[in-house]
Amino acid sequence: MTDWNRHLRTWTGALALGLASVVALAAAPAKPPAAPSASPAPTPAALPDPFDDPDDVPMPDPDLWQRIRVGFALEPLETPLVRQHEDWYSTRPEYIARFVDRGSRYLHYIVEQVEKRKMPMEIALLPVVESAFTPKAFSRAKASGLWQFIPSTGKTYGLTQDWWRDNRNDVVAATDAALNYLQKLHDQFDSWELALAAYNCGEGCVARAIAWNQKRHLPTDYLSLTRLPPETRNYVPKLIAVKNIVLSPGMYGLEIESIPDQPYFTTVEAPPKIDVKVAAKLAGMSVEDFVALNPAHNKPVAVASTGTLVVPLDKAETFRANLEAYDEPLVSWTTYQAKRGESLDAIAQKHGLTPAQLKSANDSVKLDRKGRLRQAGPILVPMKKGVASIVATSAPATTPPARVATVSVPSATPKPAGHAAVVHSAPKTYVVRAGDTLHSIARRFGTAVDTLLALNKLTPSTILHPGLRIRLS
Repeated sequence: MTDWNRHLRTWTGALALGLASVVALAAAPAKPPAAPSASPAPTPAALPDPFDDPDDVPMPDPDLWQRIRVGFALEPLETPLVRQHEDWYSTRPEYIARFVDRGSRYLHYIVEQVEKRKMPMEIALLPVVESAFTPKAFSRAKASGLWQFIPSTGKTYGLTQDWWRDNRNDVVAATDAALNYLQKLHDQFDSWELALAAYNCGEGCVARAIAWNQKRHLPTDYLSLTRLPPETRNYVPKLIAVKNIVLSPGMYGLEIESIPDQPYFTTVEAPPKIDVKVAAKLAGMSVEDFVALNPAHNKPVAVASTGTLVVPLDKAETFRANLEAYDEPLVSWTTYQAKRGESLDAIAQKHGLTPAQLKSANDSVKLDRKGRLRQAGPILVPMKKGVASIVATSAPATTPPARVATVSVPSATPKPAGHAAVVHSAPKTYVVRAGDTLHSIARRFGTAVDTLLALNKLTPSTILHPGLRIRLS
């Protein structure tokens, strides 16, 4: 019996039992009046007036799970593997509670994107199988993120992976890439089950299994492809098991926490670079919660390559207002070009950190047994106080090392007593404030970005830090 038939039989039986009870009650003879008791029985509460229109009957608000259930479209699978995975999940309610808690941040966005593409809603549950909604999940095969992209497939679908960030972990970018990839696989195999199998083991793997069956005149549907790897043969049954549990958790003795059917997060405009701690503070969030929504950033500095960061919907205005009012440096870190064989301890001491703090900020650095760098490259170090830095935004891992130009902030020179102030038609210099960009400064002073670049010997990819004085003419 299929899982779907089993569910249907259970629901049908329950319905029949309920109807039979109603009929029995209607047919039963009226009971004789009860014998009088010592104390009179309380007066029963009056029944409410009946509703004239069934649409007026109050119903509980539908949550996101109900929206997901309505969108299920895949056929049941006739395989005992589904039941095996149902048993595995149903005996681990704590595991389910954890992935529901993590997924509550991302699931509404994923559901919206799946609906827009008219895909089966089971696909919205695929991150349960891939990563249990762990945004920085990393596998032995070097797959990363909610959707577990390996590096090569991630690059094929436009997911940047460099020293600053790994967009395989970006919730928005990776979801878009995963759905693009799945649609491409469906177009290739004309079957969602085969598309899912190919998402797991690659299109070449599925194509070879199909060819093997075709050569022997065997069916080529998913369950008939016995040459698929064991992991892939379990992959779709595992997803169907998750679907069945979401469809009717009570049948498995489970309760699934309700998720509101409303967006959890939104994007906000952000500076090109900002300390993760500062960004979290401006949004009124913990660093942990901020990183959960912005997991693509590899360093303590968030590099907003798209010009945006992700914050909860109810924190967006807080972030914008606090960023506008913030008058301190947004970045406290810069890059130091380390040499091969240089001691990490010496670099840490030079920049006022413990070796553990420096290693925490540079977790990808490779050291030998003596704690020396195996290769030359950029190291993230604290920015010196009282100095403004211009740091190139290009990733050091894929381009020549970023050169850091330090410019001392000049102090104002007092006017000699008795001398009249000199009036200029327009200022010749400007001290950069938090949130300024070359474009905003050019607009403010009626000049061109190219002019500012030439006057200050900058490039379009440089970042302006608060306190830096630049020439306007």
